[in-house]
Order: sequence, then structure tokens, then C-alpha cells
Amino acid sequence: MAKINDLRSALDYLKTIDGQYVETDVEVDPKAELSGVYRYVGAGGTVSRPTREGPAMVFNNVKGHEDARVVIGLLASRKRVGYLLNEKPENLGKLLNKAVSNPIAPVVVDNSKAKCQEIVHYATDEGFDIRKLIPAPTNTEEDAGPYITMGMCYATDPENGDTDITIHRLCLQSKDEISMYFVPGSRHLSVFREKAEAAGKPLPISISVGVDPAIEIAACFEPPTTPLGYNELGAAGAIRGEAVELTPCLTIKENCIANAEYVIEGELLPEARIREDINTDSGKAMPEFPGYTGPANPSLPIIKVKAVTTRKNPIMQSCIGPSEEHVSMAGIPTEASILSMVERAMPGKLQNVYCASAGGGKYMAVLQFKKSVPSDEGRQRQAALLAFSAFSELKHVFLVDEDVDCFDISDVIWAMNTRFQADTDLICIPGVRCHPLDPSNDPTMSPSIRDHGIACKAIFDCTVPFDQKARFHRSKFKELQPEHWVPQLFK
Repeated sequence: MAKINDLRSALDYLKTIDGQYVETDVEVDPKAELSGVYRYVGAGGTVSRPTREGPAMVFNNVKGHEDARVVIGLLASRKRVGYLLNEKPENLGKLLNKAVSNPIAPVVVDNSKAKCQEIVHYATDEGFDIRKLIPAPTNTEEDAGPYITMGMCYATDPENGDTDITIHRLCLQSKDEISMYFVPGSRHLSVFREKAEAAGKPLPISISVGVDPAIEIAACFEPPTTPLGYNELGAAGAIRGEAVELTPCLTIKENCIANAEYVIEGELLPEARIREDINTDSGKAMPEFPGYTGPANPSLPIIKVKAVTTRKNPIMQSCIGPSEEHVSMAGIPTEASILSMVERAMPGKLQNVYCASAGGGKYMAVLQFKKSVPSDEGRQRQAALLAFSAFSELKHVFLVDEDVDCFDISDVIWAMNTRFQADTDLICIPGVRCHPLDPSNDPTMSPSIRDHGIACKAIFDCTVPFDQKARFHRSKFKELQPEHWVPQLFK
């Protein structure tokens, strides 16, 4: 396993693995074309068909940006995430669960050691324009503008000094302004911003783009697994076994990731707001993880950019919102959160968890549960309730036995077809706050929904009742080593 501590070492490692990396020198327009190409190459997820799971892709010739490249789909494969984090794909949730419980705090290094500041562009420079400096793609022709989709946003609580890192929807609105979208009540940076705004002060913020994949995955943890005051960079450090390196920004009192490809330094302005589609009037924002293009927000906070720093010949990193990449980033930390919550309540019963692609990593979880004694009957449904507690945006939980592969949705649906009766095994929980980007979570869909973002959560119990287990044995095939017959298929 190669040592991975930044984006470049991650890409170099993928080049050594068949089918995990591809690049092109053909010119591509970052406006809709770049993401349009990758839709066919490897987006997957909830992207409209045709799409597929494929390699990470680097575009070496980006129209309007002579000195920059763009990589997309780095994490758009669970297998590839396994390679990058040195873990089997089915054990990634368990890896993150262990990491979040044993954090290694980040360290701050001197600016002279920071690769992210090899080139510096100040907002006071003549001709400064973030839209020319940063090759941020526009996913579709309807988008409100170019978006930074893989920006690690880092800020500090202005009252107590707590720090946090999260990923947000960031639209380049002018030469030195970026709009920032906050899902209500779901991110620590939202709390920091509200405190600063209440005091009438700007909130310094750095946005690091193009970093170690361990940071990108860890940054997607949410409460209650990582409560307010927990810096997810500690979990990233635990994944790698060494501290993430930060460095002081040059124009604001904040830190950034020292080996990032791009860093944007700026301030979230108090009381300043902007309409997200002010430059297009499209009414649309960008494609989001459920597979739909989200509506443009009429009033978003503004980041006033102070500087952009980069490595030499920087590599921009991007993500298609509904792609398998979002499933990896959102889903794997959620799996870890559910494993942690259920293990504390009923040790040894939950075998594994998969936050499936069809749910974008947020809406759907499959829990593999083992009933060992008669008193375990009913505990599987308690585990589902704990999963909802661990992750409030979860909408549907599927429960399966230990003989069902929770990572194979066809196997899950098989269990549903042969072990599930809707009149007794479907448990509905109406009127619960879920996620505002699900268009069905709206009063227009049902009179039971009182407000947008409220949903009817559901448990699909596809497990065999404990006293019926003898009737549900799967056909037993011979266990052997197929490599003896077809070694080329099992390299």
C-alpha cells in the first residue's frame, strides 16, 4: 500500500490499479460538458441513466484554464474508496467507526512547509477573478453557476474556539463572492456563522480543495456521532495513523489544509445575502444527491474572498452531486454512526450496514442483523429505531438476516420477496423531520405532511422470525476455491 497523504499521492496510487484511473488530453468545457462526459464514464449513483460505475477521471485540457487540471469521481466507487483507505469495501463503516472513537488531532505547520501556498493570488491584485482562477465545473446547463462541490470548509467558533470542517454547496457568484448553502440545523459551521452574525462580525473561513480522500470522507460525519466541538480532522488523522497538517491562512485568522491543491480564504459576511441564481435566473441550483436538480435558494450567505492560494499546476477536484461519489462520502460515515449507536445498545447483534446507492447515501440503510436466541426477536426493529436516531435524514431502513448480503441490493430485494409481509413487517413512522431535498417530503404529496422536509419514515423488516428459522435455510452450495479453474477471474 502506497503512502497517501494528499490528492496527488492518491492519484498516483490509482494509476497502479487496473480500471481505477483514466485521463484525457482532449479539450473539455467546464460548463456542463465535463460533468456530462463523466456521467457516461463513471458517475453511477442516482444519476439519470445511462450511467455506470467507472474509474476516476482527470481532464488535462480544460477550456479557459491553461495551467489547471480537473479530477472527478475520485470516490465514485466503494471499491476505490477501499483502495484509498487501505480497507476492504465491506469494512469501511467499521474502519470509520473505530477512527471517530480514536481521533488524532490535527497539527499546525509553518507556512514555509505549506504546499498549498506555492502560488498566491490576492483579491487586491489587478484582474483578480475567482471564476478565472478556479476551474469549477457547471454540472448541467441549468445550473445557477460554477460550483465548488468538494470544498473542505474550515472555521472556528467565535465564542469558544472550537473548530470544524464540513462540505457545503458553494457557487461562484462574482469575481470575489461565493454563496454558501446550509442545510438547516445540520452543520456545525452554521452554528459558528450564526454566532458571528449575532455579534455583527464576519466569520473567517477557509475552503481547501483537492486533499487526502480520508479528509473528504471524515468531513461528512454528522451529529450525534460527531457532536458540536468535535473536529472531524481528528477522525481523518486516525484513518491514516498520523495528524492532518494545517497551516495559517495569509489574509484571515484561520487555518487551512497545508497540502491542498487550492485554498480560498474569505469571510462569511454578517447580514449579507444573495439569490443563488442571480446570474442565470434559471430557478435551479445544481444536481443534488437524490437525483434531482435542487431549486435555487432565494437568500444565501455570502463569502467575501480575500485570496486564492494554490500548489504549482494545481488539480481541481469536483463531484457530480447525484453520483456514487456522494454515496461514498455521505453513506460510509452514516454506516459508522449506525454501527456505533446499535453496538452500544445491543453488542454483537448488528453484523454490518450499507447506506445504499439508491438512497444517495442518506435516505436508505440496510441493516444486517443476527438473531441468536429467542429474545432477539423484536430487537432488529429496535436497531432500526436506533438507526433513525443516529441519522435523522434517514428515511427507509431495510432489515435482513446474516445470510443476506446487505451490500447486494438484489439479495436484499430477494429477502423482501421471500421473508416480508407488508401487513405485519412494514412499520410506518409518519410526521418525522427528514431531508428538504427529497421532493416527496412535501404537503402536496400527503395531508399527513405538515411542512416541507417532513416525511413518513419506514422500516421494512425482511428478517425471518426466530421461531421460523428452520424453514428458511438457503440452498447450500459447495465451498471451494474457484481460482483453481479460472484464475484470471480472481486476481
